[in-house]
Amino acid sequence: MATIPITKRGAEKLKEELQRLKTVDRPWVINAIAEARAQGDLSENAEYDAAKDRQGFIEGRIAEIEGKLSAAQVIDPATLDAGGRVVFGATVELEDEGSGNPVTYQIVGEDEADLKLGLINISSPIARAMIGKEEGDAVEVQAPGGLKRFEIVAVRYA
Repeated sequence: MATIPITKRGAEKLKEELQRLKTVDRPWVINAIAEARAQGDLSENAEYDAAKDRQGFIEGRIAEIEGKLSAAQVIDPATLDAGGRVVFGATVELEDEGSGNPVTYQIVGEDEADLKLGLINISSPIARAMIGKEEGDAVEVQAPGGLKRFEIVAVRYA
């Protein structure tokens, strides 16, 4: 099985979600199923059907998270020393060469990506274009609005 890169923070978030699913959500849905079952005829019991659907979702998510964590290669950006190159986990400060606007992104795993927080997926076009580059290098990315050019201003591992 291939390893999935994930930051230390991302792995902790997945572990917290798994813990919540197992200790809070799973017992709650089991109780909801028992209550719905106590109401009698299950063939026309919408509460029972909804609880069973919710249980299926919870069990599926638990299995998904456990699979991801077992295949995860946890990378702590603070311990990286890539000699100033852009690698997984790096925080990169860019300047849009067209507008001059500064942008900062951290390259993270698929489950952690959140553009609003500046966290971009390792497989996104901009992350792929930046990997291996250094401060001062130019990066070209094909965006929906056309070709974008950025200059890498700084690379941090934090």
